[in-house]
Amino acid sequence: MKSITKTSSILAGAILLGAASCGSVKQTATATPDIRGKWQIENIVFSDTDYVRPAEAVPGSDQFIRFEADTYLIHTNCNTISGSYTLQGDSIFLGDGPMTERACDNMATEDALRRILPDIATLYLQNDTVLRLDARTPSAYILLKRNPNSIR
Repeated sequence: MKSITKTSSILAGAILLGAASCGSVKQTATATPDIRGKWQIENIVFSDTDYVRPAEAVPGSDQFIRFEADTYLIHTNCNTISGSYTLQGDSIFLGDGPMTERACDNMATEDALRRILPDIATLYLQNDTVLRLDARTPSAYILLKRNPNSIR
């Protein structure tokens, strides 16, 4: 009987030890992605029915965001927006900066960017070719594609 109790105690201890190790969460720092370079603006989305696709809005125009070490420059079909940015893990903060204000025939991209930029909070980089800047508002984001000729 003693050997059964001793075996049961050892087994119970092993189960508790295993359960404790499974329950512990290992905290690791999230690596900050390198987003420097030129990114084409593919889509600015607010919802399933509210979005702007710059290539469709103004075909043939080169609309992009260029990230440098700590600054960004957005070039649309008509205007530019720039400022500083900070990254920490998957969080991004886009600071305010100067913006040109020329009147253009199609201001859809500028209007969408003015609306979404203050709300951008996180980013997701996929295969170093697709960058998604997510807003705090659910389902709102900017989808960017790395320019293949982009130099970091």
